[in-house]
Amino acid sequence: MLKLNHLERNYNILKDEMIQRMNNALDYGKKLIDTELKAGLLNPVIKPLIKTFYESWSNKNAKVGTLKQINITLNCGKLLVQNGANEDKFNIVIEDNFQEYLEGDQTYIHCDKKNKKFKTLLEINKKLFIIQVNDVIKMIQTKEDVNNYDELTRVVFKTKKEAYDALIKNIDYNDEAITLVENNPNLLKVPIGKKIILRLLRKGFEYTKKELLEYLDIIYT
Repeated sequence: MLKLNHLERNYNILKDEMIQRMNNALDYGKKLIDTELKAGLLNPVIKPLIKTFYESWSNKNAKVGTLKQINITLNCGKLLVQNGANEDKFNIVIEDNFQEYLEGDQTYIHCDKKNKKFKTLLEINKKLFIIQVNDVIKMIQTKEDVNNYDELTRVVFKTKKEAYDALIKNIDYNDEAITLVENNPNLLKVPIGKKIILRLLRKGFEYTKKELLEYLDIIYT
């Protein structure tokens, strides 16, 4: 059986990296909302209301929700490595934890659950959750001596292409979910500023995508 210290070390490396990504995205979101509101031709009474809602969405609710998703994903991967990750056990863990994982997602929380496209959004999110847990399983179980996320990535994914292929699956599912909401804006139930929220979701995603791909270049330089 894998020694606990390897699991805990890798778990902590992954958690630190995920939290850093989250903080980077939230910091970018703060700057983005100011830029969008300055550029938009909105009623001056409406602007602070939109900003207040978005800041509540991103700074408070999204941070709590994303931390919840990070912990659930990591704990599922760790549990499966400890207890054996055969297909039946994997499927049980996914089913047992998927709803709680969803409840950490701001887009899901603010969606119209009666919309005909809602089921499609759930399917995309489930595929995303599955590949995230699979990636954790791959990365958390390595016994090799690593000290940080860069080293862990290079050990698990021997080539940049392998790492890119794993990363792009995550990116593509996120893109698919955002595109679905963009094409079906009635999916999103927000009290104010829906068009701006959708623009922020898209721009935030594109920023994160660019950041992740550039960081991959650094890791394999």
